[in-house]
Amino acid sequence: MSNPFDQQKPIPGVKNVIAVSSGKGGVGKSTVSTHLALALVKKGLKVGLLDGDIYGPSIPRMLGTLHQKPEVEGGLINPLSVAGLKTLSMGNLVEEDMAVVWRGPMLFKAINQFLFEVNWKDLDILLIDLPPGTGDVQLSMVQKVPVKGAITVTTPQNIALADVKKSIDMFRRVNVPLLGVVENMSYFEMPGTGDRIQMFPKGELESYLVKEKLEKIGEIPMTPYIANACEVGVPLFFKEDEPSTKAFMALAENVISKIF
Repeated sequence: MSNPFDQQKPIPGVKNVIAVSSGKGGVGKSTVSTHLALALVKKGLKVGLLDGDIYGPSIPRMLGTLHQKPEVEGGLINPLSVAGLKTLSMGNLVEEDMAVVWRGPMLFKAINQFLFEVNWKDLDILLIDLPPGTGDVQLSMVQKVPVKGAITVTTPQNIALADVKKSIDMFRRVNVPLLGVVENMSYFEMPGTGDRIQMFPKGELESYLVKEKLEKIGEIPMTPYIANACEVGVPLFFKEDEPSTKAFMALAENVISKIF
């Protein structure tokens, strides 16, 4: 019986593919994907961000590209550009309030188009923001392209960690290296004093990481600034002394060290 992973082929012009997953919705995975991508651009890399959540895309709202449509040239879709970042999402092809009601074959076709029929040329890194869960999109992606590594996003409490464990197990089963875990909404930093307040109960994340020999590569604070930036579609990095900006730049440095 043939190995489905023998069908992998590189994306033309893309040096490294990194998957961002969580196994669970509501932990801020798309927020992390978006701002990690922008931080990597600030570090001087050529970066693309593919929104792999076909049914619930949120990247266009976060990047302010909701009503921008990509152009097709020479049979390839040209990704949109925001602050030096190349990006494409199903949300750029259909209206935000329009449901994508597709079964598996249409889903697989869309994923294939987003990977191989988009002009992703000359990228150091293509980040793929995966949907929640461990299903068709995740498996289809790792079967189609060689993935350099995966990043898993969680929040501090055990209710999130329970599903994150499944995401980590999935990547191990399909032999995708784990770059590390990002703890989002890790703390709230008091303005003026810099004191850190724990907004969510600390679960068993730290002991789990030790047990599984995994590294926490980022701690992203809760701040009104990043929440507003995502809501109105304005890239975050205009305020360099903002705690979340510093946290994402540190995360980008860790990712670069893992990849290069």
